[in-house]
Amino acid sequence: EIPSIKVHEDDLTLAIMDINPIQPGQILVVPKEEISTIWDMTPASYQALMATVQKAGQRIKEVFPNKTNVGVIVEGLEVTDHAHVKVFPFSTVAEFHSSPDSRPKASQQELKTMAMKLSF
Repeated sequence: EIPSIKVHEDDLTLAIMDINPIQPGQILVVPKEEISTIWDMTPASYQALMATVQKAGQRIKEVFPNKTNVGVIVEGLEVTDHAHVKVFPFSTVAEFHSSPDSRPKASQQELKTMAMKLSF
């Protein structure tokens, strides 16, 4: 129900642009099943979530060929009561541990442009 910029949607999952990314191009993958943690998900929902995470990671690798890695963080601290996975490009340990609050916020237009590139 919260406004978002969609990258992908299927019957069981939704992938959106993260408005507070660790690195530009970060995708937030959420199950449509409202559940607090991925460990409480049904096997089918968990498998669907991880399949979407894999697709997001593959797409990030295509769009950011200069980045050497794709990071995955399960259930970040800032969203409570809804399981989610962050998928983002990075090359260095410093980029992986970068604070989202230390960078300027992307505009809606920048996020929409990035979502078009990352859509799968």
